[in-house]
This record gives sequence, structure tokens and C-alpha cells, in this order.
Amino acid sequence: MENKKVIAAMSGGVDSSAAAALLKENNYDVTGVTLRLFTNDDIQLDKSRTCCSLDDVEDARSAANKLDIDFYVFNFGERFRECVIDKFNRSYINGLTPNPCIDCNRFIKFGALLRKAEELGQDYIATGHYVRRRYDAETGKYQLLKGLDTTKDQSYVLYGMTQAQLSKTLFPVGEMTKSETRAIAERYGLINAHKPDSQDICFVPDGDYAGFIESYTGRNFPEGDFVDKDGKILGRHNGIIRYTVGQRKGLGIALGVPAYVIAKDVKNNRVVLGTNDDLFTDTAYAFDVNWISGKMPEKPVRVSARVRYNQKEQPATMYPVSEDEFKVVFDAPQRAITYGQAVVCYDGEIVLGGGTCCPEIM
Repeated sequence: MENKKVIAAMSGGVDSSAAAALLKENNYDVTGVTLRLFTNDDIQLDKSRTCCSLDDVEDARSAANKLDIDFYVFNFGERFRECVIDKFNRSYINGLTPNPCIDCNRFIKFGALLRKAEELGQDYIATGHYVRRRYDAETGKYQLLKGLDTTKDQSYVLYGMTQAQLSKTLFPVGEMTKSETRAIAERYGLINAHKPDSQDICFVPDGDYAGFIESYTGRNFPEGDFVDKDGKILGRHNGIIRYTVGQRKGLGIALGVPAYVIAKDVKNNRVVLGTNDDLFTDTAYAFDVNWISGKMPEKPVRVSARVRYNQKEQPATMYPVSEDEFKVVFDAPQRAITYGQAVVCYDGEIVLGGGTCCPEIM
């Protein structure tokens, strides 16, 4: 009987390299693949600098050589630009605060890469995400579960996965802790065994989102008014894309009391300031919803939910509105629910689904 064939998506980091090692240990026929998503020119990076993605490709290639597996680089730059970078820019320009990692997983890793793997006759793809999948024989459905290492759990950014994608995807490090993952990389002598985790958005390596958007789009975003909740002008801001809900630092305005961004009025180019208390609300609305089971709940469901990546889930009730919309009412008010971020619902360790935070559904 032939071993199952799997494409291991190798980012150059330790998690995906250890995942490839585990697959080989378990007798899969493993091919390592790194995704070339952009070049220096694509992200307006000075040509004299070595783009971080090029370093990552070489780290992944080194790991594949150590593991004695075939290695290829797939160019998904055009798809990445359309589905991730362009959407990131549009979202910020329209006053949202997006999470491009969610779109990259949805459209690139578990979209374009999975289709490519199927074209090549592969049985699975695999990634280094800290999540787990489980088949529920009673329902005939796959479930997406949080990673066992709760400090590294990445289920929040994978709520967009479908049943078809889960049936063809393996998560080898989902049952492990980060220290165990690094120990595997050490055992194989991988160059990235102690490589730090990446923190910034990959195509904005310096973290200057506004500078990237202006450089990439060729647009300048003019100054406008800081206002309070009643519309009273408090001062001038430096361009609306430079601010996000919940922000306190970098406002460049002294009001005598701590001030926070509580809303953005894109139409009138205004940034609304208020107190920390103004940031709390108990209700989040979502659109562009995905249910892991493929089916919307038919009635309100008690859930735990989070509205940002690093937040601990909070008890709430989810009210389905339509196949593409839901409302979450938290038991206690939550701080800085931000349009453009995701709200993800859980039943214990099981991911039910999620969507993009938006204003009240009409």
C-alpha cells in the first residue's frame, strides 16, 4: 500500500518545519512547499534590503534538505495581491481594521494551495498551525478544535475553513506545545529550531500600516478633525488610516484626560475620541459568516466568543440572523469591538464559526 501523499506548507518557521518532520516520521510521502507571496517591488520595499520572505524561503529549503524531502516554491503572488493586500488596503481606507492573516488562510493556504495540491494528485496539505481537526462519526462532519497549547492556539484565524478543506488538511503540531515543537526541530538539527515567531504582518515588515498603504496605493490621506461624541472639534488628526478603535498612544493631542479612539467617520474624515468607558459594548454583529459544520444554527446558541486574536473567549449568546449574518450578545461588555476584525464563536474547544465585525445589521 502506497504512503499517503501530503504537501507540507513550509513558511520557514519552526512550526511548519516540525510539522513536516512529524509527517515523515508517520510515513507520509512528504513534499515541502513554500509560497512566494510577494517581492520587494510588490510591497514597495527598498531593493537594497533583503525581503524577509526571501530569508524564509531559504530557511524552509534548508529544513527540507535536512529532512530529505523534495522542496518547491509556488508563486501565488497575483492571488495574494488580489485577495489579501488589495483587501487590506480597501478595508483600512473604508475605516475598518482588518486581519489579513485570516484572508491569507482562507484564500491562499486553504484555497489556492489546496487546489494546487489536488491538481498534483496529493492526498492532503499540512500546515504548522496550532489547531486540531476531528471527525465526528455521529454527525459525519469534521470539527476544528483549538490547539492543545492554549498560549499558541490559532483557531481564531481559521474559522473560515470548510468541511471540504478540513477533510484534506492535517495539523501535525496541534497536539503539541511550542517547546515540544522546538525540541523536534532541535532533534533534526533544523536551522530554524530557535527562530523567533513573526509578529508583524508579513507584507508590512516595519509595522507602518499607514505608510505602506500610502506607498502602495499612491494616495495621500489628508488631515481632519478629532471630535467628541457630540461632534465638538477637539483638534486635528494626521490622516484617518493612522488610527484604530481603542488606540490611545500616538494621538498627538492633549485633552487633560486620557482619550481613546472610539469610532471613525470616514465620510466626514473625522476621528471620534472618548473615554475608556466609551469603548465597552455587549453586542457584536458579524457578516461574511462561515460555519465550520456548513450549516447555520437554527436558534440562539450559548457560546464563548472572542473579538480579537489574543483575547480569552467570553461567555455569550449567538443569535443567527441569516446564512451570512449573526449577532453575539456577551454576558459582560467587551472593550473595543472593532469593525473589520473577526468575532469567532466556540462550543468549549470546538470552533463553531465566525464572521467579520460590522455595524448593526439592518
